[in-house]
Amino acid sequence: MSPREARALFRAGLRVPTSGYCAGHTQANLIALPRELAFDFLLFAQRNPKSCPVLDVAEEGETRASILDGDLRTDLPAYRIYRHGELAAEVGDAREHWRDDLVAFLVGCSFTFEGALLDSGVPVRHIESGSNVPMYRTSRQCRPAGRLSGPLVVSMRPVPAERVPEAVRVTSRYPAVHGAPVHVGDPAALGITDIGRPDFGEPVDIRDGETPVFWACGVTPQAAVMASAPEFAIGHAPGHMAVTDARDTAHQIP
Repeated sequence: MSPREARALFRAGLRVPTSGYCAGHTQANLIALPRELAFDFLLFAQRNPKSCPVLDVAEEGETRASILDGDLRTDLPAYRIYRHGELAAEVGDAREHWRDDLVAFLVGCSFTFEGALLDSGVPVRHIESGSNVPMYRTSRQCRPAGRLSGPLVVSMRPVPAERVPEAVRVTSRYPAVHGAPVHVGDPAALGITDIGRPDFGEPVDIRDGETPVFWACGVTPQAAVMASAPEFAIGHAPGHMAVTDARDTAHQIP
């Protein structure tokens, strides 16, 4: 389906992870912060480009973006509302929570390169199983900026050991949507103590002969919100992304 058709379904109440939706179109993470924090977040993103590659920034109070011809308050499957760093609600429609002083950022998402992984013969387990991608807080701290700080969040996909070089090669061509993995192998090196209990998303099977591969994740801004406790913020529910009108190829390098 087209991004417009998918957004209409989400606006009508469909709440599902968006991995595999609208092949060929870029997906994005959402973080909306009060104007007084907008510069801090831009600086945070500049200092942490692997986890926070900014694709678009809306004007203060605006609910549209140049790469999404829809409504940022209604056209994602689910939203998370944060107050003082605490998750206050998860909703399918953010209109009653939206404020005129919010600045919305769309941040690159690794779902964008999953089609290229599949095309190259690298399996994507959460698509196979119809589940949400597993995501983990790590022990690696992002570079702080202003009032924002927090841990790197990663997504994980198990890859057959012989296909890991191909997974690295394919994803390295998409630096605007996290690019190459940040870690391959032992989860403990990232401070992950139980690979079967992700902090966000759902666990997936890691089969014999497969290696866990970790990519920087656009839930990192929400981890910074939780760690830094600003007065208010809105994000997407992890895995429930903004499906934009931009094409994946716009973010691919030769």
